Amino acid sequence: MLTELTAVARGNRPASLVVRGGILVNVCSGELLEGMSVAFAGSRIAYVGRDVSHAIGEGTRIVEADGRYIAPGLLDGHCHIESTQMTASSFARAVLPRGTTGGFFDPHEIANVLGLEGIRLMLEEARTTPLAAYLQAPSCVPSAGAEFETAGASLGPAEIEEALSWGRDVIGLGEVMNFPGVVYGDERMLGEIAAALRAGKIVDGHFTWPASDWRLPVYAAAGVSGDHECVTPDDVAERVRLGMYAKMRQGSAWQDVARTIRAHTERGIDPRRMMLVTDDRSAESLLDEGHMDFVVRLAIRQGVKPVTAFQMATLNTAERFGVARDVGSVTPGTFGDVILLDGALADVNVSITIAAGRIVAENGRMTADWPAFAYPPAARHTVRVGKELGEGDFRIPAPVDSGMLTARAIEPIENQTETRERFVQVKAEKGAVRLDPSSGLCKIAVFERHFASGGKSVALLAGVGFDRPAAIAMTVAHDSHNLLVVGNDDGLMSAAANSVISCQGGISVVGAGEPVLFELPVAGLMSDADPESVAERSRAVGQALKDVGCRLNSALMTLSLLALVVIPELRLSDKGLVRISPDGIRRVSLFPDFEE
Repeated sequence: MLTELTAVARGNRPASLVVRGGILVNVCSGELLEGMSVAFAGSRIAYVGRDVSHAIGEGTRIVEADGRYIAPGLLDGHCHIESTQMTASSFARAVLPRGTTGGFFDPHEIANVLGLEGIRLMLEEARTTPLAAYLQAPSCVPSAGAEFETAGASLGPAEIEEALSWGRDVIGLGEVMNFPGVVYGDERMLGEIAAALRAGKIVDGHFTWPASDWRLPVYAAAGVSGDHECVTPDDVAERVRLGMYAKMRQGSAWQDVARTIRAHTERGIDPRRMMLVTDDRSAESLLDEGHMDFVVRLAIRQGVKPVTAFQMATLNTAERFGVARDVGSVTPGTFGDVILLDGALADVNVSITIAAGRIVAENGRMTADWPAFAYPPAARHTVRVGKELGEGDFRIPAPVDSGMLTARAIEPIENQTETRERFVQVKAEKGAVRLDPSSGLCKIAVFERHFASGGKSVALLAGVGFDRPAAIAMTVAHDSHNLLVVGNDDGLMSAAANSVISCQGGISVVGAGEPVLFELPVAGLMSDADPESVAERSRAVGQALKDVGCRLNSALMTLSLLALVVIPELRLSDKGLVRISPDGIRRVSLFPDFEE
């Protein structure tokens, strides 16, 4: 490869592709350089300069930039492909036309269902696409330990060490969500971090305590060097001061960039350790708004210089993961991941995407294709509840035969990952909780779906907004992805749940008009349909939730986090209510007055 690169660079061999006469967005120097051209030797860039005529020969394909901007392909520094409900192939087809040419993906969703085999399948599929797809070995499977939840698999230091040996594209240890375990010396968590560091890999974080908390330096001391749980300027500043990379997130439901970017625009914090990421973005958000192009555009609108915003989504990201020799800039020797942009740079209007030296998308449409990836039957039959559910499965036993009770309820916070612990009054009747339709409360239930153990919990949920009898059931329930059901009518809850069970995974909404079913056959998390079809079904679910009164922004993603037992403040797993605080994680009773 070096022989070919240098031969093309000096003009002894013709370039395979030349992009000629554009304005180079040089993220290394922070400059916009006019009249620049780029010559490619196969998958890599051989030459960058004002005159590449010496590299043009017979067989060279020439793309006239005609004054358009030439920029490095965009990189997502933290993303879960499964959260789009698309497989890696469909995801690639959705984001490549938008200028995303690579990313650092944490497949902990499928790992919680299928373990190492799920990670391997995702990696194999990602390798078939034009994306520069780097995977991280999931660190928290299950997220907080078997005493708090039942996942489909359990990964420890030995499994992490194995996954990290699968190739250079397994880039590090994924977000360490069990941050209390790291801070207080959990052997399993520290063993996983040690395995990553021994392999020369990076460790990503997930720290949701306040930025000023004394535990953040402890977390950093353990080797965690990047974190996406930044929701305030202080969160960004404190991480950068500790030598960490601060990832500013703009997903569909968690929208943090407008606030966090002020650490740079208002406080003047050096941006070189700041990154733009998406974390979780729905299929319809990808198609309607965009992917990293959308996030870069948003950062610019908040006052970030355009070149700086591009650095936050290219070079900074590549340097954070130690792969700047391969991706993140338009420089000789790097992979030929380049985008051309029409109009003003701030518009981030991608017209051509080049991945590994090949034009893969033009004017918003894919021009490249690759063979379909086949998931085996074991990955498509993962929903094992063991029985058909009935109304009685959603009964909440009361500690008294009748009377009023104080109960804990989970309350989601719109556009944030956290929830509130809320205390409400409920009525006990004949030994069970009876909901008052005017209270606005729902029931929330989690059924273990990996081993048909019969494990389940039922609790209370506030703030969903259902204004009529309704229910939603889903096997997308971060992170253990058990069967999650929310509703205010036991009959509808059982109907929605049984619909999802019968199709081996997906999302069902009942209560207004015809039931809506979004089938997700791959691990109960993803559809291998095309991006447009996935977005259409996801939109249908969102509309069905609005039709029954739920007005939460990106309601599906918000509800899908209600079982994630490592994010404050109150969650539900198949093993009961879990409260998360700076003192740690503990199980709590639905009825605090009757707690042991």
